Amino acid sequence: MRKLYLHIGAQRTATTSIQSFLRSNVTPLQRAGILYPYGVERHKALIDAIFAGAQHPDAIAEDLHRRADTKPHSIHSIVLSEEGTCLRRDLSRLARFREYFDVRVIFALRRQDRWLESWYFQNIKWQWNPELSHIDFAGFLARREDFHWIRYDRYVRHLEDVFGAEALALIRFERAHMPGGPVAEFCRRIGLDPARLDGFAPARHENPSYSPAMAEFMRQLPIGIGSDDIRAALTDACAAVDRRVLGHAGQSSELLLAPAGRRALLAEYESGNRSLAARHFGTTRLFDEPLPPDDAPLADLRLPPDSAGLMQQFVAPLITELARLGALRRPLPPETPQ
Repeated sequence: MRKLYLHIGAQRTATTSIQSFLRSNVTPLQRAGILYPYGVERHKALIDAIFAGAQHPDAIAEDLHRRADTKPHSIHSIVLSEEGTCLRRDLSRLARFREYFDVRVIFALRRQDRWLESWYFQNIKWQWNPELSHIDFAGFLARREDFHWIRYDRYVRHLEDVFGAEALALIRFERAHMPGGPVAEFCRRIGLDPARLDGFAPARHENPSYSPAMAEFMRQLPIGIGSDDIRAALTDACAAVDRRVLGHAGQSSELLLAPAGRRALLAEYESGNRSLAARHFGTTRLFDEPLPPDDAPLADLRLPPDSAGLMQQFVAPLITELARLGALRRPLPPETPQ
């Protein structure tokens, strides 16, 4: 029976880099017996269609087998990747795939404090949810129970119920547990030896971060307005201002939690983390990396306090970059009546 690898997340665990690697290496993967289907970077539309009831897993499974059978190489495994899958509380719709495949579920676990800090910045960057993309970090933390999947013990128990404990491939998102990095670790989980990838395009770092000051500026902007083109133009322009005006080179601190707050937050997850560590890894701790030192600098989210500084460092350069990109010629959507 063919294997079907369902890569369900979590977000902020190098998923974009993994998907870019898979999409860039469709042909070498097929030579290795692995199909990354449908010619897309990620399988969001497919997963959304399943949960909306627009597509049934039976039909998808038959289509995947048909596609695999037409390839010039013998396909033993198929990979579907969509990190947003884990946002859903109930994945039982996907259990139907077990009738057609030997299903393996890949889920990466990032320590909750660092995940929340990273997810906060990501929500500001893409602004798909206005309720989360314009609030400050304190407000964001107050919503943390919305992110049910980072109660890892509870969520993994659900995965066990749906797919069986033997089907789970859990990745601890720490350097010590991912020799060679997250893309190399993902390759291991789908049966590829990362030391033997001759003919594969190398993995690239994708989805870079903005400086904390630029993120704070973007939090005030309607990045999510209108079409994807407008969103892309605004994020590209902000990235250019970040580099050219603010001098951001990816080295700023992204720590948002003060030491006492970090320890208090992690204490909320400690019992579940210990239970999961014992059950799946035979250890007493789920995460091994030390906490940031108490004197580690926190992210500087301050904007210029005066209007002239704000205009000179952010607003005027942003308009300049939008003009350079040609974005100011793109029409905005019609106003919605208030």
